[in-house]
Amino acid sequence: MTLELAIAILVTVVGASTPILIAAMGELIVEKSGVLNLGVEGMMLVGAIAAFVVLFTTGNHYLAILVAAAAGVATSLIFGFLTLSLSANQTATGLALTIFGTGFSALAGQGYSARPVTLLGPLFPSELAAHPIWRVLFGYSALVYFSFALVFSVWWFLKKTRAGLILRAVGENDLSAHSIGYSVVGVRYMAVMFGGAMAGIAGACFPLLLTPQWAERMTAGRGWIAVALVVFASWKPFRLLAGAYLFGLVMTMELYAKASGGPLSVIPAELWAAMPYLATIAVLVLISLRRDASTNAPACLGKPFLPSN
Repeated sequence: MTLELAIAILVTVVGASTPILIAAMGELIVEKSGVLNLGVEGMMLVGAIAAFVVLFTTGNHYLAILVAAAAGVATSLIFGFLTLSLSANQTATGLALTIFGTGFSALAGQGYSARPVTLLGPLFPSELAAHPIWRVLFGYSALVYFSFALVFSVWWFLKKTRAGLILRAVGENDLSAHSIGYSVVGVRYMAVMFGGAMAGIAGACFPLLLTPQWAERMTAGRGWIAVALVVFASWKPFRLLAGAYLFGLVMTMELYAKASGGPLSVIPAELWAAMPYLATIAVLVLISLRRDASTNAPACLGKPFLPSN
């Protein structure tokens, strides 16, 4: 393998991993508050179509990102109202949200099929971004650097701030947090909204970074991988970073296996396409077999808040 090919693969891995990482970091905060939102895929699709429409209409990439985040928040509030205000089942509501997001994005995107948009360019000047070597560090868009900053920010928030301590307390023992005066529902609403914003931005990565045109279900199940990654990472931000890039590598190898015609092409293309999802299932099975599999999970994860008075 030449150095040029290795750099090309690395750059592709970074691009493929970014939406998964952003969505998973949002879901980590949601689950740390004791809420299980399985609607990440649906929120990503809503964010993707919102970003595409704004980008196609205005040509402004950063406005498209902001609108995608707002669309994700709006969609997450549907989930929040049903589960936090009405105490609906979180698992069923999350699945319904994914179905809603899939259908809504398909309907809203009917008039935009195969219409091209411009991808978001590198953040740094072309002298660095296009350099054969330095592009490994400087050849990415703002969303990639945002994803790295997000990992460190979430870690710092959870470990070093009072607000992060309150969030974790609500996720571990909601009744105790309520008894000392914290608004459990309010904290969880904020967490759900943050998760929705991150899912919306993650969805925006697809038309802005990966595919410069609209296609139905363009997230291709990445939201489900993001949910599984939170468990795979044991609810720890830096493990989640490593896991996201591991899955990004698997997805990238599929592309290079099809194009290279080398030893990797012996494996059928259909199997390469299924590899990320098979890996997700395998990871979840292995974790479930561990005796301490649930020790890092928030104690109140998926449980409705039912105050005694």
